[in-house]
Amino acid sequence: MIFTGKGRARFLDAVVGFETAVRQGDGERSQQAMQEIQRHFEHARDDDLAQVGPRLAALLPTVPPGPRALVAVLVGACVERGADAGACAPHIFEGLAEVLGVAKEFCARWAATGGGDLPDPDPAALTEAALERVGQDAAVGWITLQQWEMASVAMLNRPAVRTTLPPETRLGLLSALHEIREASGDEFKCLHYALLVLDEEPLLALHRPTGTGYLLRMTGIGDNFQLHTLLADVLVGGGHVPGEAPSAQEAAVCRDAPGQVPTTGSFNLVTPGGEWVWNEGTPADIPVVEGARVVVLDPPPYRRGWPAGRFFPGMAGDLVLERVLGADEVQEWLGRCAPPK
Repeated sequence: MIFTGKGRARFLDAVVGFETAVRQGDGERSQQAMQEIQRHFEHARDDDLAQVGPRLAALLPTVPPGPRALVAVLVGACVERGADAGACAPHIFEGLAEVLGVAKEFCARWAATGGGDLPDPDPAALTEAALERVGQDAAVGWITLQQWEMASVAMLNRPAVRTTLPPETRLGLLSALHEIREASGDEFKCLHYALLVLDEEPLLALHRPTGTGYLLRMTGIGDNFQLHTLLADVLVGGGHVPGEAPSAQEAAVCRDAPGQVPTTGSFNLVTPGGEWVWNEGTPADIPVVEGARVVVLDPPPYRRGWPAGRFFPGMAGDLVLERVLGADEVQEWLGRCAPPK
């Protein structure tokens, strides 16, 4: 059901009411209006959410830290329904940077007050005793980090956001997240992987058994399971190297089709130094050599299968072949590569 008439008006009125209450610092009216927004959100029209998303994003600096995370999630949902991610993302990443700093403080205070296993970053896991150890502000940063992760991934699903995110911002977010992961043991894997996604990135693939090489370009690939399947689609499916090619459906779900389907690995991915490139990692694990990421494709040491698909279902990915390397060029490259370890 999509709202029209009175239902649509109630939703839009609730948004206006929330904006007004936030700007006036009226917490009770803000909460009431937010409850009304949530009540009607699922059935709101996409065109309404397209204009509501940037409006809610612009309010984020004014909303108190606890409810701010909920507003960020709603902004992410608006973007998933068509709102302009470019207009929303700066506010989301500003909030994310702030909450990462507060979450780092939470971890530091926890360590300074006896240490031990941190509570899950979830309100239900934070006991009164834990709250007393770290303080209200630090606790809010910790328990809302997963909501900021959801909102940020919704932004990073869009290539226009990823390609315009300043490198210093990306590195700052990754650095702060790394400290939190080291201190807490929580992976925050979706946020971590989303910040590592590469776009229009050159990839040099050297197929050692046939002595052939291929320059490709990858975009929006969330993990190496996805990359592995697409490499097999382009190189085996394209008739360049022998092997069992993925089906059309297996390749499609790794690009932009919904769902997952079983597939079987065609290669063992190895760095030029001989280290394995694990499917569980990301294309950012592949080292850069002379301006391109270089991966060696060896025969698989054993039969491996996994569900073909995308780590980020909302992120379209692609791998395209740009050129086939000449024989002399391939031999020069392979001569610099170590055997697999």
